[in-house]
Amino acid sequence: MSGKLYVVGTPIGNLSDMTPRAVETLAKVDFIAAEDTRVTLRLLNHFQIKKPLISYYEHNRTEKGAQIADRIMAGENCAIVTDAGMPCISDPGEDLVALCRKEGIAIEVVPGPTAAMSAIAVSGISCSRFCFEGFLSTSKKSRFEHLEELKDETRTMIFYEAPHKLRATLSDFKKYFGGERRISLCRELTKIHEEVLLLTLDSAIEYYVANDPRGEYVLVLEGAEKKCEEYSLDDCLEIMLEMVRSGKSKNDAARLMAKQSGFRKNELYKLLVDCEEEN
Repeated sequence: MSGKLYVVGTPIGNLSDMTPRAVETLAKVDFIAAEDTRVTLRLLNHFQIKKPLISYYEHNRTEKGAQIADRIMAGENCAIVTDAGMPCISDPGEDLVALCRKEGIAIEVVPGPTAAMSAIAVSGISCSRFCFEGFLSTSKKSRFEHLEELKDETRTMIFYEAPHKLRATLSDFKKYFGGERRISLCRELTKIHEEVLLLTLDSAIEYYVANDPRGEYVLVLEGAEKKCEEYSLDDCLEIMLEMVRSGKSKNDAARLMAKQSGFRKNELYKLLVDCEEEN
């Protein structure tokens, strides 16, 4: 009888965020596939779990993925973990899940913290619509093609970045998105030195001239303003409600939205009032 693959989320920093179900799952499986076995061993030791570990990362995923799938099909249960957060998010675990799906292996998720969702929640930038863009390529050609595709993106964008690449990434962002675009720079989330900055790109570049980047970053970048012809009344209502929630008066919200969208202020004001009365 075939075993099962468990996709297990682990803390992004604070070990107190480990869920009881995640601890229980790691304790019951036959073996654990880990991005860095040294990191996972520290986690297991903290919770007094002793399990065989197999290294599974970017450069051995083809060979080790096949081995892991074979062991599961032979009846063993496996948990896959990453160094921090949810496996498969900008992580080679994605390939193992795809392989197991192809082989008909049962898969169960054990949810845990994710850096991307934690960052956007505390960013101060709109969370209503967003896209996750992961790490930018180290290849300049691929990197610039990626940013070119995103320059008119209206949704909030989430990126991961390493400290030694942060200054170059901020400079590239300014080229494609302009210096006035807001960005939230989140680092060391849930750890002792957690820091969340909300700045313009110009201010962020200036800040990191004076301060060395430290720790892994989640970058939450504000989307572009919609062009007038792209706004629907539903879009306008959503934006105005957000303005009101942030402290603007209904009158100011309607006035600003009329300027952006081309709709008449009175029409937008009535839309906003009617919505609030319905709720």
